[in-house]
Amino acid sequence: MISRLIPALFAVSLPLMVAADEPTVLNVYTHPSFAAEWGPGPAVKEAFEAQCGCSLNYTVLDSGGDILQRLRLEGSSTPADVVLGLDTGTMETARQTGLLGRHGQSLERLALPVNWDDDTFVPYDWGYFAFVYDTEQLSEPPSSLEELVNAPDDLKIIIQDPRTSTPGLGLLLWMHAVYGDEAPAKWQQLSDKILATTQSWSDGYFSLFMNGEAPMILSYSTSPAYHMAIDKTDRYQAARFNEGHYLQVEVAALVESSDNKTLAREFLDFMLTADFQRHIPLKNVMYPAVDLGDELPDVFDKLITPSEALYINPAKVATIRRQLVNDWLDALTD
Repeated sequence: MISRLIPALFAVSLPLMVAADEPTVLNVYTHPSFAAEWGPGPAVKEAFEAQCGCSLNYTVLDSGGDILQRLRLEGSSTPADVVLGLDTGTMETARQTGLLGRHGQSLERLALPVNWDDDTFVPYDWGYFAFVYDTEQLSEPPSSLEELVNAPDDLKIIIQDPRTSTPGLGLLLWMHAVYGDEAPAKWQQLSDKILATTQSWSDGYFSLFMNGEAPMILSYSTSPAYHMAIDKTDRYQAARFNEGHYLQVEVAALVESSDNKTLAREFLDFMLTADFQRHIPLKNVMYPAVDLGDELPDVFDKLITPSEALYINPAKVATIRRQLVNDWLDALTD
């Protein structure tokens, strides 16, 4: 009888033993440029899993705006433990959902152009919005936002939709920072130069701009670093605008309903270590959120330096965002 029970007991206990050996899964909502094979996501996953003994899973959404929309749709039932890919244009709206928790991190390691003491959002990189141009199509780019607005309509540009894309929203904020109440009229002037408005940055950059569809695209001042370091070419450059460039800080946050808060906070802490940050400059093509010292690639010394860092407090962004989007829609449809 005992000999018959042993196999039966073993069969019952085996699934429990297997389950006990399965690593905890940390679910991170992010966007394609982070999780892609060429992005920092795979290297970050390998490094963090080696540290935590867990499994890091990315749920990839089309853009930072889509991350926010998915989070709002799912509410407290979301399977996400961490959201990574929001920014200073969307973070206050995300905070107002009440779905995010305090990160509990020391922020003394940060090296940003602005002071940062937020208790919900942890920065992982930063950069300036810029129009990147193809020197083989455009030898003399506009030297200011005003010059771009007043350029001939046969100069075509690619931008991103501010309702779904953080760079797209960044351009609205850039225009508002420079022009204030005159921005809608400036958008009307700019509208005939817009070849395409894409849902995400990746769609516009790789599918259109890199295929020669237009000589200029809304991107980042850091974008040429990738081409110089990886493609070994100076062909793609960022136009330096006299009015200054709008600052973006990209952030991650803990989801309050997560059952893995300890592990999620471990990941947020890991974000500010060299094992994470060293993958930012050439894989996310942004400035790291901490000082990497000699690990920062030399090509970053060749990038444009804005005359002024334009920045609107995220709390104010939340109050003007809807009106800016409506003004943009009206200008482009008139």
